[in-house]
Amino acid sequence: MDSKTAAKRIIDVNELRVNDVPIVGGKGANLGELTSSGFPVPHAFVLTTVSYDYFISTSKIMPKILAQIKSIDPDSDDTLVAASNNIRELFDKCEIPKDLKDEIKENYNLLLGGKKGFVAVRSSATAEDLPDASFAGQQETYLNVKDEKDLFDKIRKCWSSLFTARAISYRETQGYSHEDVKLAVVVQRMVNSEFAGIMFTVDPHNGAKNIIVEGGYGLGEAMVGGEVTPDTYQVDRSKMAITNKRISKQTWKYIRGPQGGAVKKDIPVDMQKVQKIPDDRVLEIAEIGRQVEIHYDKPMDMEWCIEDNKVYLVQARPITAIGTGKEDSSAGEQVEGGDVVLSGLGASPGMATGRVCIYDVGMSLDVIKDGDVLVTKMTMPDMVPAMSRSVAIVTDEGGMTCHAAIISRELGTPCVVGTGEATNTLKNGEIVTVDGSTGTVYRGEIKKKVVTETAPAAAASAAVFSEQVPITGTKVMVNMSMPSKAEEVAKLPCDGVGLLRSEFLFTNYIGEHPCAVIQEGRAQELIDKLADGVAKVARAFYPRPVTLRTSDFKTNEYRDMKGGANFEPNEDNPMIGWRGCSRYVSDSYREAFMCELKAIKKARDEMGMKNINIMLPFVRTIDEVKQITAMMESVGLRRGLDLKLYFMAEVPVNIFMAEEFCKYCDWFSIGSNDLTQLTMGCDRDSDILGKMGYFDERNPGVKAAIKHLIKVAHKYGNHVSICGQAPSVYPEFCEFLVEQGIDCISLNPDTFIRTKKIIASAEQRVLLQAARKVNRPSCDDEDDF
Repeated sequence: MDSKTAAKRIIDVNELRVNDVPIVGGKGANLGELTSSGFPVPHAFVLTTVSYDYFISTSKIMPKILAQIKSIDPDSDDTLVAASNNIRELFDKCEIPKDLKDEIKENYNLLLGGKKGFVAVRSSATAEDLPDASFAGQQETYLNVKDEKDLFDKIRKCWSSLFTARAISYRETQGYSHEDVKLAVVVQRMVNSEFAGIMFTVDPHNGAKNIIVEGGYGLGEAMVGGEVTPDTYQVDRSKMAITNKRISKQTWKYIRGPQGGAVKKDIPVDMQKVQKIPDDRVLEIAEIGRQVEIHYDKPMDMEWCIEDNKVYLVQARPITAIGTGKEDSSAGEQVEGGDVVLSGLGASPGMATGRVCIYDVGMSLDVIKDGDVLVTKMTMPDMVPAMSRSVAIVTDEGGMTCHAAIISRELGTPCVVGTGEATNTLKNGEIVTVDGSTGTVYRGEIKKKVVTETAPAAAASAAVFSEQVPITGTKVMVNMSMPSKAEEVAKLPCDGVGLLRSEFLFTNYIGEHPCAVIQEGRAQELIDKLADGVAKVARAFYPRPVTLRTSDFKTNEYRDMKGGANFEPNEDNPMIGWRGCSRYVSDSYREAFMCELKAIKKARDEMGMKNINIMLPFVRTIDEVKQITAMMESVGLRRGLDLKLYFMAEVPVNIFMAEEFCKYCDWFSIGSNDLTQLTMGCDRDSDILGKMGYFDERNPGVKAAIKHLIKVAHKYGNHVSICGQAPSVYPEFCEFLVEQGIDCISLNPDTFIRTKKIIASAEQRVLLQAARKVNRPSCDDEDDF
């Protein structure tokens, strides 16, 4: 580009080439390259970085921007978000200069041929879409922009999206100057797509030489933002043939709204589960992608859409992160040896073979031996010790949030739930193979490679190196159960451990009722083993915080421990019985809890793991809290700067008395499953009530409780996290939490990366919605802010 062209404020996309990134950004340059090479791209023009500089110069806001960035506390996500909001308000208050507005109007009319129409307004940063620096998704795109006024507003919003919280944080981390990274804006004829999706010219997870095409109904924003699960097609690039496909259910799509923008529309039931795009169209899209890769001579990532039976490319960029893992050679192969005997919902991935042991309520858990496949109507909390011994779990009832699914995922144990007839169809002692990925149970041992118990954690950590993991303002932690997996899980780019369950330390390190151990004079052994277990996790994550939830066994679980029958009463309903804090303050269990506290003290002081914090489960009364705080202080565990005290928020009294509880803790951690049970009076493992919709964390009453807790906690300077399964199961629930300003979301390792992307997408939508609600006067006086 010559110097005269480089000085232009607006350039037609036909004039641009891939080396014009410094003035039109990665998106603009790639669209120009595709257009000039004859690929099907909707026509566009680009406001160059000269326009951005002109706006910044005439508005005189850069000193204010830098002052806001300087005010950010690197240890405070709240200050980052606040600075971003303040900076974006600066942009919204400032008018685009009149001469630049006139130039935009002229090109806008030329683009639409003087007729009314819609355009897409897309941010194009000068450092995005580069092979060594992916800024993808950090800046914003606006669809169906309807007129000149709307266009000016969206251009300003694109400029200001250079200062989203994610973008600021990313530049700070990568060492990019905030002044040097500029933004161009692409104004493109809007394609009102009936179908849309994404395409990779290699598999981005493992580098396999296959073209991956993903697609669904409506505008592509739903797929790009991770709001719906698209159909996925794998195309062999040498034969240009579809070798694998996965058809997903899509219940809604984005369409153009009456006043522009994008609105949701339900999809007819008979169209929800069918293949969205015919095979010949998939191959046409894949061929376009193959040609684009040949042109660029590098793997590419593209967004495509279809309008009036024609395929268009609306974005393209080099793939910036490709995994090095080997392609799964067993994918698609038929298993050998073993007929399918049952099918259900694959609740925890992996595959394992073992001897069937059918368990019924009232039986001793001792019948479940190491290496057994536990088969039961549904699992209950008291079955955790047996579950930890099992190589796989199969249930008659339950869904993705039932107890069996939750614990199996944490243990990394293959699990199939909701088979309806496992306890009747399978026989004690027979050998079966359980595939928790597909929800299939085979009779006998099959010869397909068995996935080891560490599969979920290993897969999650491997994904760190094969996927671009977004930066979020919300802290994202992991739930831990097995210390043996700490080193593997710690490879995830998480903010620490939001939930480490003491129950698993007892199960795996002690194996006996703590009172029985103490009675035999082995209290120090109990302390040492617990300290070793928690320190192993804390060391793997150090200096990131690790939140240890003190023991929360129920009476029936304790009774099944070795020696437990001598110390535990029989309760008709142990789920809401003698558990959590009520146990700690009782005379018969106080000494055992003191051993837990001494173990924490040893791990923190003698082993140097100051990153360990304490979380109390099932907190019912302030009196309990006072007694427990005194017990903590008696062994030298004093709540302060380097020791945070968490309360599980799982009993409705925690919500009703939030102001009082705030005085005695630093954080609340929402246990969404128990909170839902106790709010709705509904057993979470009841398949009947579950199918009727009673057990659902998204219930308005449960959400109202969570909203109230966050509001009150923040009022008193406390923080709120959640360690239940709901955020990873329901994207809309995750978005609700972000909207309410939750401080931290803790996830199982196998859902970490997928859910963190949902959190990042939700944060972007929340910031956008907040910006749209602000009343924005003209910035006539630079000192108004």
